Amino acid sequence: MFSRTLRSRVEAGLAEADISINGGRPWDIVLHDERFYLRVISQGALGLGESYMDGWWDCAELAQFFHRLLTAHLDGHDRFTWSSALAYFKARVENRQGKWLAAENVRRHYDLGNDLYRNMLGRWMVYSSTNWEHAHTLDEAGESKLAFVCKRIGLRGGQKILDIGCGWGGMAKYAAQKYGAQVVGITLSEEQAAFARETCSDLPVEIRYQDYRDVTGEFDAIVSLGMFEHVGYKNYRRFMEVVHRCLKPGGVFFLNTIGTNESGYCANSWTEKYIFPGGMLPSMAQIASAADGLFTMEDVRDWAEFYDKTLTSWFEKFNRNWMSLKDRYGERFYRMWKYYLLSSAGAFRSKSILDWQILFST
Repeated sequence: MFSRTLRSRVEAGLAEADISINGGRPWDIVLHDERFYLRVISQGALGLGESYMDGWWDCAELAQFFHRLLTAHLDGHDRFTWSSALAYFKARVENRQGKWLAAENVRRHYDLGNDLYRNMLGRWMVYSSTNWEHAHTLDEAGESKLAFVCKRIGLRGGQKILDIGCGWGGMAKYAAQKYGAQVVGITLSEEQAAFARETCSDLPVEIRYQDYRDVTGEFDAIVSLGMFEHVGYKNYRRFMEVVHRCLKPGGVFFLNTIGTNESGYCANSWTEKYIFPGGMLPSMAQIASAADGLFTMEDVRDWAEFYDKTLTSWFEKFNRNWMSLKDRYGERFYRMWKYYLLSSAGAFRSKSILDWQILFST
């Protein structure tokens, strides 16, 4: 009786999103283990993700599954569980992205291995939304994203720019090669720093292993692509103050960040545990408040549709190259990474999360 009740609750919830258990459509769940029901009811987002990693269920079109789930607001992010309550409490009390934790948070995701990211990302190693407006391939979309950023900041030869969260050096390399810019890139990933230094060794590029709070100097422009999601709401104002301090008079700041429609304080429990420890998505209200009195917000564009396509392209490349990664990472990692990439694609497809390209001026 108890198991039938659990099953009925889960099935009724999924039906609101037009999702069935063992149905014949590509977004339906194929169930392998009946323990799935209790795990989802008791653990919410964490239980849904972990039960997938453990092989308790499958879905032919995970991105579409999450698109439907999130459109119907059935993702479980707001469901009370003790783990979610603890995460909320810790986010409110602690500074989960303070200097003493920031490097460890970064290491757990970005230092997984450069071989993983080379086998997933495009030629420019852009790990943020790429620009598909006129692109047909992932490589083209990555280069188009970098061209877009340089155009938006009005980059000219000889200018000095700062890239906060420079990743594997794609932006730094592009700006230096195409525009003759002098670039300082900072990251807290040792793997990224090593890769970027090698990639940019013959260019006027300096890659620093450095926290953004420790940056000094003056720059004509500052960019940050896909790093603000790691800053945390308690540090948003400090981040903006550092950027403002480091910009020359008349300088501009380009911020690319994933965002959410509602102000929050932490990521969902599965994402926090397995993908982005200490990560959280800002709302536009939180960004505007942090920039208040420091910057003028000149332009905002949403690339959610582009990020959906970017993520599905990353998964396709990762999936094609999996055999070269399999021995190092293992099957459970494959299921985790697939779930991460395609659930994220579904989230952008449903517009439950957005991707903002924001230009600020001083």
